[in-house]
Amino acid sequence: MDIRINLERLQKEIESLAQIGRDSQGGITRPSFSKADLEARDWLKERIQSSGLALGEDGAGNIFGRIEGDGPTIMAGSHIDTVINGGMFDGSVGVLSALECLRRIKEEDVKHSKPLEVASFTDEEGNLVGDFLGSRAFIGQMNQETLEKGLTQFGIPFAEILKQTDFTVQSIMEAHTQRPEIEAFIEIHIEQGPVLETENKSIGIVDCNAFLGLADFALKSTQHVATEHYGSMVTVGRVSVMPGAFSIVPGQVDFSFEFRSQSTETLKELKKHLFSLADDIASTRGLRFSSKVVDETEPVKIPPRILDIMKEECEKLGYSYMTLPSGAGHDVQILAELAEPGMIFIPCLDGISHSPQEMIKWEDLEKGANLLLQVLIRLAS
Repeated sequence: MDIRINLERLQKEIESLAQIGRDSQGGITRPSFSKADLEARDWLKERIQSSGLALGEDGAGNIFGRIEGDGPTIMAGSHIDTVINGGMFDGSVGVLSALECLRRIKEEDVKHSKPLEVASFTDEEGNLVGDFLGSRAFIGQMNQETLEKGLTQFGIPFAEILKQTDFTVQSIMEAHTQRPEIEAFIEIHIEQGPVLETENKSIGIVDCNAFLGLADFALKSTQHVATEHYGSMVTVGRVSVMPGAFSIVPGQVDFSFEFRSQSTETLKELKKHLFSLADDIASTRGLRFSSKVVDETEPVKIPPRILDIMKEECEKLGYSYMTLPSGAGHDVQILAELAEPGMIFIPCLDGISHSPQEMIKWEDLEKGANLLLQVLIRLAS
């Protein structure tokens, strides 16, 4: 169907949202349930309503815009929260591109049988109590004790954060009871890597999405993964040194550690090897290693039906594309528990993300959003 997104409007909305939560370092700091995030939520709700979509919000703060139809829902979206000092495209591209697609479908009165919905999920970035709070609550996989007793990365009890919102532990736990039946969930996102730019491709069709969050430590684990499991990755996250004084040898170091792979078997091997490695290093240096698993998520395979539709629509549109795995975690992998997942990548310059230097070419976004539009029309017909 010859219908395209309005790039000028989409660009203005991304730039407008990016003004909310601007920080002194030139980036965007908009963690979920912060003052900036609450302002951004109101901004998004106004955009959904002014687009003529039915506005919805569940007990976890997930925001939806809906076009009614019959049967299971075709959903697209992402998140609008950010990491501390993040960029303007991670997450927002997925939500606002999906909103633009539904708006164009409504404006052109495109015939479809199934309901269509744009979704913005709470705290994808994990600033509160682990990654994917909103999408996990949406599918009914939240742990009540974590919500009641968990600390945010800012050291504040999550329960205290909730008091500043309209949400409660119970409303989050019951969020999944409000969801419709979902047939497919499609997410468009910047690649967060250099592959598409290096290969000069406009579109990345994700064929595998992998993520595993655990406890962390350091160099030898990186060497092991690089030499024994090429294509997998490790990330050292937050580090806290105690007592943290300039001239005092640290007696304790707390840190987070994450490793990812497309293979379930590789994840199992890495979990066994890396924790054993940490114990050995600690023992050699007269230290003690203790750990707590924060999150584990199985790799997700994108179903052939969704991959074929994406490839066919790319070819119809004349867009260059390639298939590739995702090395990062996204809401789409959580929703794979109850719907067919699909993910579209667009290039980000130099592979930089989660940074004020995060940047895209608007023509790449136009292509990605147009592909999303055609895929949604196919799935909803």
